[in-house]
Parts: sequence; structure tokens; C-alpha cells
Amino acid sequence: MNAGRLCLLAGLLVSVFAAPGTVQAAGKSIFIQSTTSTANSGLYDHLLPRFEAETGIEVHVVAVGTGQAIRNARNCDGDVLLVHSKPAEQKFVADGFGVKRLDLMYNDFVIVGPEADPAKIAGMSDVVGALQKIAGVAAPFASRGDDSGTHKKELALWSAAGIDPAPASGKWYRATGSGMGATLNTAVGMGAYVMTDRATWINFKNKNDFKILAEGDKAMFNQYGVILVNRAKCPDVKAELGQTFIDWLVSPAGQAHIGAHKIAGQQMFFPNAK
Repeated sequence: MNAGRLCLLAGLLVSVFAAPGTVQAAGKSIFIQSTTSTANSGLYDHLLPRFEAETGIEVHVVAVGTGQAIRNARNCDGDVLLVHSKPAEQKFVADGFGVKRLDLMYNDFVIVGPEADPAKIAGMSDVVGALQKIAGVAAPFASRGDDSGTHKKELALWSAAGIDPAPASGKWYRATGSGMGATLNTAVGMGAYVMTDRATWINFKNKNDFKILAEGDKAMFNQYGVILVNRAKCPDVKAELGQTFIDWLVSPAGQAHIGAHKIAGQQMFFPNAK
């Protein structure tokens, strides 16, 4: 294991699961560079014990923003990349760092905010219009500001709304530089609007009086992809084990397990591997 992986294991390891009663063979483990939303939503708690029970492969998850996950994978600190920013994923593959990108599952983004709703966006399905109203009254808005898939989507939506929030940074627009859960906590603390993936919101415990205010726009579609890191760039990649995990995720059984992950009766992700 290279030094980068040792650092990640020591400092960034989010989840390590081992199938009960399973003796792991030496080296039979992989690292996934992943988004925070898949971890925050409890998806790995649901999936990995099942995968490991079937295969004996131990899975270590490093959950960071999509941008950081891609940078980690480019540094050869992972075997599989599972993120949600398709253009960035396609570039990762085009640059030779990924073998092939596969659609895996989707959900959507929503805008949540306090019950007082100072921008009066409750019930809106037009996300561009909602953002314009938020900016129009300079209502507090918390952004992840961390180059994650969520942050990339948020910036694209501000652009579509014809608004550059950068000049308002530190005023009504607040970038946290944090993951989704921490940003939601910040938003609740300051009574700010925030854009989040639906799965993380459903599993978020500190809602206070916050609720979903804007949802349902096709522009809020949130696709996740999975990629095997290319051994040609990263010789230490455990390609066979990583491919086994990917094959399981996109198989009918893996897709069924993804679709079965629910919290409070609500489905977190919708499988769509081809």
C-alpha cells in the first residue's frame, strides 16, 4: 500500500465493514473514493455487508466531495471512484485515469429552508426562479463551496439563473467548505436556504423547522457514476477486486439492493445501470 493510502486510511476512513464470521484473505480489500452523500444517506451501511458476505472482499470508503474524490483517485489513492458529476467523471476517463464510466443510480436535488421562507419559494418547481427570488431579497443561502458534485450543480444553476453569487460571499451567500451534513447544520443554525441531495436530507436528523421548499425541476436530476481506476496510470490498483465490486453494483442483484435502501419508507436512490 502506498503512503497516500496509508494517510487516507488513518485520516479519512469513513466506513470499514467486514462480513460477520468471514476471514478476509490477505489483500482482499479495496478502497472506494466516494461522495459524502452516499455515506450520509446510509447507502454503504446497507450495501457493503451484503457485498462482503457474498464475495469476502472488504471495502474501505473514503467519503469526500466529488472534486476531492477525483483528485484522490488521480493520485492513485483508490481502486474505484463513485461520484456524481458526469462531466468531471468523463474527463477523468478521457485523461486515462479511469477505465470506463457506468451509470449506477440517481436521485435529485432539492432546496430546503426555514418555515419562515423569506424568499417565498415554497412549492416552486422552477429552481432557477427560486434562486432568483432568494438572491432578489438577499436571503441567507449556505453553499458547500467545496467543489463537490452538489457544489458544481449549484453553481451551474446560479449561472442558469443569470446570477453570480461570488460578490455576495460573506454577506447573504455563505460558503462552508464542508460536506453536506455539516453544511445542512450550518444552514439550520443561520436560518439559510441550502441545496442538498434528497437522500442526505431524508437521513438528516437536525431538521429543526426546515423543510423542502423547492423540488421537482428536471434540472435537479442527480446522476451517480462508478469507474474503475486505471491500472495503466496507477499500477497498485486492485483491478480484479474493484471490477468485482462494480460488476456486483450494476448486476440485477446489486441494483435491487440499491433500490431497496429506504429510510422512513422513502427510497434513497433509483438504480439505472444499463
